Amino acid sequence: MNEPTVQIRDVEKSFLATRALAGVSFDASGGIAGLLGPNGAGKTTLLRILATVLSPDAGGVRLLGRDPSRSDQRLAVRRRLGYMPQEPGFHRNFTAFEFVDYVAILKEMTDRRARHEEVRRVLRMTALEGVANKKIRALSGGMRRRVALAQSLLGDPELLILDEPTAGLDPEQRLRFRETVSRLGEERTVMLSTHQTEDVAALCQQVVVMNRGVVLLQGTPRDIAGVARGKVWLADAREPGARLSWRTGEGRHRNIGEAPPGAELVEPTIEDGYLLLVGHDALEDAA
Repeated sequence: MNEPTVQIRDVEKSFLATRALAGVSFDASGGIAGLLGPNGAGKTTLLRILATVLSPDAGGVRLLGRDPSRSDQRLAVRRRLGYMPQEPGFHRNFTAFEFVDYVAILKEMTDRRARHEEVRRVLRMTALEGVANKKIRALSGGMRRRVALAQSLLGDPELLILDEPTAGLDPEQRLRFRETVSRLGEERTVMLSTHQTEDVAALCQQVVVMNRGVVLLQGTPRDIAGVARGKVWLADAREPGARLSWRTGEGRHRNIGEAPPGAELVEPTIEDGYLLLVGHDALEDAA
């Protein structure tokens, strides 16, 4: 049996008095795996560890069959992974081509002709060839996110790490981004973080729900929805015993919690299961 692409065991990380990760463990291999949780769940810290930007305080990490805590193996991992941070830190006076080319140089692509062909390839993959010579400062937010994705695809990485890739995108941009990421997940392992349940439902074969530095559940989107089975019902008014309730567009109330006898149960969604798992923190994140 092949070794998982990503292996995390009891990983801990603190920043001064703040404990960002408190013993996180999971495996991921092939396809798209999502880290789902509200702001402050520890998703970005964990992805930065997977990208070898940070080292854990405790616990073990294996990526692509290697131990990134060892300097020689860390370099080998970095050559086979791509990382799209939440805040890429663009050089805004660069054109899209110049920025991706700059990152390619940092990735040790020294042959100019071959490097430029690789830059053009990833710009084509992300539908940016038409704006390759535009300054990044002149690009829309959605296009800048695609530039960030393009640089992460240099070298055709086996492991792709995407931190909140659809953040700040309008509905059309989000759908186009999902299409691109879905294709990428057919040929490699993709780890992405999000607090959007619809992104997880649309893209991920595997989901890790996190909050306050711990893993609450690992499974499929169906498993997450299953947490709320028998706990979602419709009523003409808000039920006093419901943990969460809102009025739908049809004028009825969707209630989540311990259903009363005879309640009109409905099929739960991944959002219902997520709200039960994360509770008040999810509502604060949406506020």
